[in-house]
Amino acid sequence: MSTIARIEAWPVNVPLHATYLMAPGSYPGMSRTVVRVTTSDGVVGLGETPSPADAALLNSEFGIGLVGENTAALRTQLGANAGPGGARRTGASVITPNAAAGVEIALWDIAAREASVPLHELLGEQVRTEIPFTEYFAPRPGHEMTPGEIADYCSRMIDEHGSLAFEAKVGVSPPADDVELVRLVREAIGPDRPLRLDANMAWSLETARSMLTALARFEVANLEEPVASFAELAELRKTISIPFSSHTPDLDGAVSFGAPDTLVLGVGACGGIAGTLRFIERCAAAGVGFWFYSGDLGIATAAQLHVTAVSLMLTEPSQSLLRWTADDVTAEGVTEPELGLLPVPDGPGLGVTLDERALQRCVERFAREGTYDLYSGPQLPRY
Repeated sequence: MSTIARIEAWPVNVPLHATYLMAPGSYPGMSRTVVRVTTSDGVVGLGETPSPADAALLNSEFGIGLVGENTAALRTQLGANAGPGGARRTGASVITPNAAAGVEIALWDIAAREASVPLHELLGEQVRTEIPFTEYFAPRPGHEMTPGEIADYCSRMIDEHGSLAFEAKVGVSPPADDVELVRLVREAIGPDRPLRLDANMAWSLETARSMLTALARFEVANLEEPVASFAELAELRKTISIPFSSHTPDLDGAVSFGAPDTLVLGVGACGGIAGTLRFIERCAAAGVGFWFYSGDLGIATAAQLHVTAVSLMLTEPSQSLLRWTADDVTAEGVTEPELGLLPVPDGPGLGVTLDERALQRCVERFAREGTYDLYSGPQLPRY
């Protein structure tokens, strides 16, 4: 049985091709921790965590204390304790430090590599070979800013990539402008493609109620976080039938309030592979939906693809910033959806490998720029 010989972790920055705007500010790119675990037999596994702060912990007492541990036993132990980091949020940020998640993902990668199989074969029966994603759009200074420009971008994504579902930032502009944006985008993508919106908690309850009424005629498939709390979502639910989603991992609260309809998290935010699978099963049993949030790098995205490949419940497209991501730490690089789909990796383990030069580039970028504030820049007005 293999044991852990070494754990390494690096904080990295991966920029987007262009900063985009959302209600809490602007989003220039992703800051993450990349994890590499090497076994006593020389097998290497990769992991990723949502917070760059996790690197320091993994390179000090916590990571050092795991050296010599049996890889299979530790994977089981970490997985048994894994789950979403907390059921409360104080703002729009969704990033939760979770250093153990990076190790747990890497240990699953090791287990599958040792067995010479793709990770999904260790997780369950494969139910899909391609994974659906939405096409993101938002105001991007220097690119698309007006409702007309954004609608033209969506039309182009259909022509160039066959995009099947769309997801947009609202709450950036005054309500009347958002209504015009949704009207034009619906015209551009046609009546049959799902259209989701994300307000990032931008609206007051009164504004949200008015906006949802105005947007109902555009067949909005889902609205993410129009307001800040589940209690406010429950108030909206009394008169509004549009489904809601949230990044707050409070399943008990969602059941109690009857809203949101869907919880939107990442593999790292759920504590790793086992914690994600378990949380998805809990959501299914409670009648609450689940899909993955956007912004992961290639390692966590690969883990997400394997989890989705074996999860009957995950039929709805997850969020994706892959088309806008300008770099990655993997040798495979950034893979963009075509026809709204990404294939499940079929190589051993996660199916991705670390590119040392790309890693160094992303590490140096972090050292030079510091952590990307998830919502950097001045906060936009709250309507």
